[in-house]
Amino acid sequence: MRKPVADADNTLDRPLFAQTPPNLKSRPITKADFDMIVQVVDHWWGGPIAVLVHPIFFYEFGRWARVVEDTARDGRFVGFMLGFVVQPVGDGVAVGYLHLVGIDPEYRRRGVARALYEDFRATCVREGCRRMKAITTVGNEASVRFHQALGFTSHEEPDYAGPGRKRLVMTLDL
Repeated sequence: MRKPVADADNTLDRPLFAQTPPNLKSRPITKADFDMIVQVVDHWWGGPIAVLVHPIFFYEFGRWARVVEDTARDGRFVGFMLGFVVQPVGDGVAVGYLHLVGIDPEYRRRGVARALYEDFRATCVREGCRRMKAITTVGNEASVRFHQALGFTSHEEPDYAGPGRKRLVMTLDL
């Protein structure tokens, strides 16, 4: 098992929320974790997605990225969340942006993703964010249902990813 490391608010590895088993712990991302994510994400997602796991999420935004380990299984890597906090142009409201979450298929439906979102939500509140945001493709009903269950609302943006490339923009006011 890896040695605990301090995260942005100087806390060590921490348990996830009450609805998750106590053996699942969240901690800040390391370079070894990033390298592991690149290796497993296509399998976990069931298709090519590794291009979205850009090194910027470790080198520049690693302060906000989290991983989950199963301490009952020698610290097995079971999930991750890549996100960051941004001060957008315009309304000046700080936003926590959730870029990508991945959960080992053996650990799905155990509250790991929900706990990662709640962990990031607490970080966003601490950082002064007023909103969280996530993007998904139109037709990704599992993602939409998951975000709705967490209180996100969504709207379709016709050219969000370029001309004719619509996306669902999901937001949660904090």
